[in-house]
This record gives sequence, structure tokens and C-alpha cells, in this order.
Amino acid sequence: MTTQHTPDTADFRPAIDTALVRRLVDRQFPRWAGLPLEPLGAAGSDHVIHRLGRELSVRLPRHRGAIGQAAKEARWLPRLAAHLPLAVPVPVAVGRPDLGYPWPWAVTRWLDGEVATVEGLGESVGAAVELAEFLLALQRFAPPEAVADGPTGLAASPLAARDRATRAAVARVGDTFDAAAMAGLWDAALRAPAWGRPPVWVHGDFHTGNLLTVDGRLSAVIDFGGLALGDPACDLMVAFTLMSAGSRAAFRATLGVDDATWTRGRGWALATGLNAYVSYAADDPRVAAQTTRQITQALTG
Repeated sequence: MTTQHTPDTADFRPAIDTALVRRLVDRQFPRWAGLPLEPLGAAGSDHVIHRLGRELSVRLPRHRGAIGQAAKEARWLPRLAAHLPLAVPVPVAVGRPDLGYPWPWAVTRWLDGEVATVEGLGESVGAAVELAEFLLALQRFAPPEAVADGPTGLAASPLAARDRATRAAVARVGDTFDAAAMAGLWDAALRAPAWGRPPVWVHGDFHTGNLLTVDGRLSAVIDFGGLALGDPACDLMVAFTLMSAGSRAAFRATLGVDDATWTRGRGWALATGLNAYVSYAADDPRVAAQTTRQITQALTG
């Protein structure tokens, strides 16, 4: 029997093409109807992204896990932007479900830049320090009292929530990576003392693909779908996706990270790297190379 997927099922993915995006923009925001629309090929697994004219981008969630990002970014990024040393997306409008597309979607200001690479910035102590300073600025931005004290949906998931999936991934890739080393690091990360201070703002997906550069220098941080309050260890994954041993040491020193938080950060890097590896590496050599580096660097420490 064939399973019928609907917007209420977890794995539902609506059909999204440029014609649909054009119709949505023209119908809901006619002031932009005359602007050219260009799809971006490698736009990530969460959104279909189009460039709209020279100054705007349109982002439509591909799956249910990304449907809250438009409203979250529209609410919080304008408040955060003035406190951060790198540019972040500027929300312009939030579109509504329409024309068979079931979820809210976003229009933001276009940010020029190239995705950061290990080849370009991996050895750069200066870039590592800039990223640490970005995280410190993000963490210093105190959430409004209602957010800090009340149920807001902005609480980051704990590392332990990834336990079952991570152990399953370790078992799947044990012939490719050092299974004993992965299991040992994962156990150590779960045993490490928890974050004992008030939760802070975290980006939640702070890795190479969400960093932009202009003329070889860091310029922007994008994709705040994981923005939440929680343990800052999750944002340490960038140390293992982008940095070398030397730049990683400068990053850690600037942040002032203690041993327990660093160990949890290595656990986050391992867990997210394994998740991406088992999900995409077989079909995407670029992802295979990136996640192999992330996993091996996390094991190195």
C-alpha cells in the first residue's frame, strides 16, 4: 500500500519550484513583482532559497523542522543585530501559507559573500578570534525577562537528546572511523559536568556553511533556525568544522572555555558530524569530505 504524505506527517516535503515562489511573491508582495527571481542551487537541506532582485532573498522551508525559522528570525534578529560584530540576516517580510504551500516563509535582505572554507580560514588565528568574539557578544545579549523565565519554545535541546541516534551512527560507521574512539568521546561528553550557569543565547548551527566571507575575511553569520537559550557548548562545533589546531587554541582561549564545556563541545561536533555523514555522505562527496573532517577533528580535540 502506498503511504500518502500530508503536511501533518513528519517527512512531508512540499514541491517547491521557481514558478511557485514567483507566484507567492507576486501575490503576497506585489511591490516586488517586477524583480527578477533566481534559484540558488546549493541552498542547504532546510530551505529552498531564491535571490529576488539585487537586495533580497526568499526562503521557503523544505520540511516541518524548519517552519518556525521565519517567525523566529523576524522576532529576534533585529534585536540581536546591533549587538553583534558580524552581519546577520535582516528580515523584511514573512509570507503566509498560500497556493498549496503549507508553511510561513521569509524574505530577507541579501548578504553578499562566499561560504567560508577550511582552505581560506582554517589556519587563521584572526578569524578564530573573530568567531569567538561573535559568540561572546551573542552570549552577553540578555534575553528579555519573559523569555528567560517563561515557556517560549526557545530552549536548546540537551546533548543527551542525541544519545540514541549518535550511538546508532557510531555503529553504522565503525568500519570507516575509529568506533572505540567515537564511543569513548561520546561517553566522556555525556559524563562531563553540565552547564551550571544561566542559559545563554546560542546560534545552534554554528558551522562553516553558515559563515560568509568577503575578500577572504569573515563578513556575516547566517541561518539562525537553531537560535535558542542553552548550553554554549553546542556552538563550539565551528572549532572542528573550520579550524586547525593552532586557530582552535586561539578560539578556545578567547572564549575562556573550561574543560567540561570543551568536552561537551567535542561531543556536539561528533554528534552533528555523524548525523550529517550517515544522512548525506553517500550521495554528496562534498558533505562526505566536510563531515569526515569534522568527525576526525572532534576525535583529535
